[in-house]
Amino acid sequence: MATQTISPVKVLLDKQRDFFDTNTTRDISFRIEQLKNLKKAIQDREQDIYAALTADFRKSEFETYATEIGVIYDEISVMLKNIKKWATPELVKDTIANFPSRNYIYPEPYGVTLVIGAWNYPLQLTLAPVVGAIAAGNTCIIKPPRAAMHTYKVLQDIIGSTFSESYLAVLDEHTDNTDMLSHRYDYIFFTGGVEIGRTVARAAAEYLTPVTLELGGKSPCIVDKSVDIEVAARRIAWGKFLNGGQTCVAPDYLLLHEEVEEKFYAAFAKSVKEFYGNNPQDSADYPRIINDRHFRRLADMITDGECIVGGQTDADTRYIAPTLIKIQSLEHPLMQDEIFGPILPVLTIHSIEEAISIVKQFEKPLAFYIFSNSYANQQKCLQSISFGGGCVNDTISHFINPDLPFGGVGNSGLGAYHGKYSFDTFTHRKAVCNKVTWPDVPLRYPPYVGKLGIIKQVMK
Repeated sequence: MATQTISPVKVLLDKQRDFFDTNTTRDISFRIEQLKNLKKAIQDREQDIYAALTADFRKSEFETYATEIGVIYDEISVMLKNIKKWATPELVKDTIANFPSRNYIYPEPYGVTLVIGAWNYPLQLTLAPVVGAIAAGNTCIIKPPRAAMHTYKVLQDIIGSTFSESYLAVLDEHTDNTDMLSHRYDYIFFTGGVEIGRTVARAAAEYLTPVTLELGGKSPCIVDKSVDIEVAARRIAWGKFLNGGQTCVAPDYLLLHEEVEEKFYAAFAKSVKEFYGNNPQDSADYPRIINDRHFRRLADMITDGECIVGGQTDADTRYIAPTLIKIQSLEHPLMQDEIFGPILPVLTIHSIEEAISIVKQFEKPLAFYIFSNSYANQQKCLQSISFGGGCVNDTISHFINPDLPFGGVGNSGLGAYHGKYSFDTFTHRKAVCNKVTWPDVPLRYPPYVGKLGIIKQVMK
């Protein structure tokens, strides 16, 4: 008889479930210690992280710290400052029907969690949810993105040398995704594309496992004629070309009022030159596309339009220039799916109503941006368009505020995190009504004859 092979994922999951059942992770001082251990481990390996992100994206040290390392430090700091308060049972009001009683909400960890990171910010988008899982008292199985393999290896080293695998563990890079998703977890947190998000949701549904899905979509950016064009162009260029355009909340397409079209083009070109010099390919601050497949996908999209800025490509170095391209139709290839690269298609509009109409033809986006000094136009957009989060007169900045929930809606995601929202995501709020044994009011017990009038007075 053939010996049945036990899945290494199942072995790891069982180890973590056994450790969770010891109640060690429920202790607040233990959680605080582990958060500090994680921060110290990252600090000790900062240079390795810089090298890994340079190898994966040719990302500068400044951008690596600002968009990867620093974000994790901020998340840990917020947790350390607030964890005791957030983890304390909350006393809520009694009701007449339950009088006398004391009623509590107990913040309780789910148990063994699975965190699946995304390749575009492979450190931050993997570890930020893990910080929330630790703070909430869970164990965690971690799946970094294979596309950013240099960062994957650093994460394996950081987690593997700092924590027991019965508490936190990074899966081997050869782990089969189907096997990974075939097991029962207590919570799954996924960041990535819509189609894989559906696969994760289907797998979670098999066990009724709660999930957070951080997805994406085509995030619109509207520029009306009332705004400061120089500032708008600069902030849009920054948000679009950060990380080489490989950002889930980057402006994906631009709806530009016809009256400021030429002025915007000039300001945008000026901003790109100020950021990256005459030839962005020589700039140390401009990243590269993650791999050849994504490079080819993006290069093939720069067709059937007028390149206002950029358009150049270099397959050998996976370089795509910061590109602003004017298109004429929503049928253009750039308007079919999320671009996820440094190419910004622009369509001219005649009114804010026309812009809103265009946005509503697409799925609900992860992010939305409106550049306008007209309060009326701002409110028309904010009250008419459903989106995960966004900015007025800026791009991406909502992401870095830990007091704002970050997440999508509809096709762009399910659930939210950052700051307390991360703690809450990985926490079950357990309701408890604690009653004394005397008095034992007879109203609720049969027989009910003659009691209806009384209960109507109590419950109304």
